[in-house]
Amino acid sequence: MKILSTLIIAEAGVNHNGSVKTAKKLIDAAVDAGADIVKFQTFTADAIVSKYAKKAKYQEQTTNADESHYEMIKKLELDKETHLQLISYCDTRGIQFLSSPFDIKSISLLNELGLNIFKVPSGEITNLPYLREIGSYGKRIILSTGMSTISEIEMSLNILEKAGTSRNQITVLHCNTEYPTPIVDVNLKAMLTIRDKLEVSVGYSDHTQGIEIPIAAVAIGASVIEKHFTLDRNLRGPDHHASLEPAELKAMVKAIRNIEKAMGDGIKTPSASESKNITIARKSIVASKLIKKGELFSTSNLTVKRPGLGISPMQWDSIIGQKADRNYQADDLIR
Repeated sequence: MKILSTLIIAEAGVNHNGSVKTAKKLIDAAVDAGADIVKFQTFTADAIVSKYAKKAKYQEQTTNADESHYEMIKKLELDKETHLQLISYCDTRGIQFLSSPFDIKSISLLNELGLNIFKVPSGEITNLPYLREIGSYGKRIILSTGMSTISEIEMSLNILEKAGTSRNQITVLHCNTEYPTPIVDVNLKAMLTIRDKLEVSVGYSDHTQGIEIPIAAVAIGASVIEKHFTLDRNLRGPDHHASLEPAELKAMVKAIRNIEKAMGDGIKTPSASESKNITIARKSIVASKLIKKGELFSTSNLTVKRPGLGISPMQWDSIIGQKADRNYQADDLIR
């Protein structure tokens, strides 16, 4: 039986806090956890934030209250040289590097750097010029859908297709863009709605606290899981508070891999491990007392007991009324 493997993206995001050393430690943690991909974010503050942009409420609570939205993300930029360092380090550690571009120049940079997957963050799902650009490369796309409606997702898919990326190259991630996401707002069934209505491969990008929701998403059909992680949840920065710490990330990956094995192939048949217990747990027709040769089998002299080495109780009706071909002692298997 072939086990379908969930693509697990460990989202380092901006939790490097502008430090290459920290970014490499995050890569190490993702490798140790067994993730398939470690993902960062690529942007320039000047290209994505106007002077009027405000922080989200959760960002106000987890960053310096005196700094603006622009100032907050400016110090989290990764330049081309840093990208090259991190890609090289990922190569040495045997994990795939990925980054979400937040502007058109960043899309071009990541393409230039040879990335074969584009990850579209939720905030860009209504960005027509951005979607046209990223769709024009014809590469695999993973599209997050936080804050969106089914019609907005369909519209973005149509734009990506018209730009040059076929729908079978796109995986749509159900997502809620609140950090952390309240459990009551997760709405995991929406992932299945996206799959069925839009006929796309689906996954889940999780911002809840803990690991049970992404595990549940895999159990109901997610092919991709994305989850934020950090070295220390108590660090200052916009995303640390809603991220897993390394031990939790490792536990999530382990649980997902176990769920994949447990899902099986859907064929109901005894497994290899349980087959040896069939004769132990099942029962056979046996004599309930002394039965003499020639005596008729009846409900008064037969019963059903373990082990299941003789005639199955499913044959009870056909045995009743037959003549015993020999003497039987109590508990003897009927032959």
